[in-house]
Amino acid sequence: MTETDAVTYELRGQVAWLTINRPESRNALGREVRDGLYEGTRRFNEDADASVMVLTGAGEKAFSAGGDLKEMAQTSLTVPAPDFIPQFGRTIEVSKPTIAAVNGVAYAGGFLLAQSCDLCVAAESARFAITEVKVGRGAPWAAPLPWLVPPRIAMQLLLTGDPIDAERAYQVGLVNEVMPMAELRSTAQRLAEQIAANAPLSVLAAKKTVRLTAERPLHDAYDEAERMWEPVYLSDDAQEGPAAFAEKRAPQWKGQ
Repeated sequence: MTETDAVTYELRGQVAWLTINRPESRNALGREVRDGLYEGTRRFNEDADASVMVLTGAGEKAFSAGGDLKEMAQTSLTVPAPDFIPQFGRTIEVSKPTIAAVNGVAYAGGFLLAQSCDLCVAAESARFAITEVKVGRGAPWAAPLPWLVPPRIAMQLLLTGDPIDAERAYQVGLVNEVMPMAELRSTAQRLAEQIAANAPLSVLAAKKTVRLTAERPLHDAYDEAERMWEPVYLSDDAQEGPAAFAEKRAPQWKGQ
């Protein structure tokens, strides 16, 4: 395991765990944390041994309570740049799958991080909120939210600033699975390993496919999906999968 003062990166098999390590400040997103998240994400991108990344927070109270308001006051922060906090797929590209393991409150910037991940699992004690309206700040990063949850749920979250619990987040589609805190890490690891065991090229193309209709009209999305999946069909792995099934053995993926 490699550690910085604020963020840790640990490889467990093919799963990289990126952990915000500021439990004493509810894993607030101060400068060191933001820099550590960028550094850890770049490391995941470059790590050939890592197939899936799990993002979580240290402790049992907070995934991240959001921006460091004391730091904002000290620096008189006005309009933060889009890359102020890592936004996967916007300010930093991440082609491999990501999972948020939400271990407590995910407020403001913490909500942003959970929203940016491809999948989200949450402890029963987790809470989600876009609290910016309560402190006079903004949430332009929430633009994709109506693609993830019904528009009226997105509107309620943005207008009230009030939190929803993990069960409600599951009901509206923001969260994939909810479990007791004691099972959060093992659940995230299991889900990540399940993804990592699949054909790598198919996984990468599948992630891109889900986002197509959020970015372009359906007709264009079909055309782009056909173009994107053709190299997968033509890969060695596309022959290996059926062969392994026919021979009753585990497939040996090459990622090519």
